[in-house]
Amino acid sequence: MLSRWFGLAAGLCVVLPGSVEAFTGETAATSFVVGVSPALALPLLVGLHLRQRAASGAFGAFGELAYTLNLVGLGLFGGAAFTLNMVLFHLDNPVLPAATRFAFLGSAVVFAIGTILFGVTMLRGGVYPKVPVVAYTVAFPLLAVAARLPDTPVTSAVHVIAGGSLIWLAGTLVPERQVARTS
Repeated sequence: MLSRWFGLAAGLCVVLPGSVEAFTGETAATSFVVGVSPALALPLLVGLHLRQRAASGAFGAFGELAYTLNLVGLGLFGGAAFTLNMVLFHLDNPVLPAATRFAFLGSAVVFAIGTILFGVTMLRGGVYPKVPVVAYTVAFPLLAVAARLPDTPVTSAVHVIAGGSLIWLAGTLVPERQVARTS
């Protein structure tokens, strides 16, 4: 399942820079790696949704809405994160137009709400372990809120927790054939 491998890569692209930045601060190299991670996380999000969709039951319509909002939010905020880490990082204190600041804020809000709602559906579905689901549900909205704040050891720790949740969740996406063989 490709979503598993993309999810592992996305998680590593958050964990490794977060671990390094705790000691060095943000660098061009760590910023680049973090900027790539949202694109790699998209297939993971699809895989997580497809695996749990059947378990949603009566909660299904809300689960579809939560997944869609998280997917759109990840697309929007992923673009913002890419821009922040790949472009704005290299500019000395850029002055952004109000519309751009509003777009960055809006993408962060949509992403945070979508992540929280999708996390709730994963908790309700009970398909995934609770620890990485709770970490996902809390850490990624915190990262969205803190995106424009200076990097600190606390934001680095949140990066490590968020990336670790992706790695753990991706690890649960074992192909159905392997699940059947082990049962």
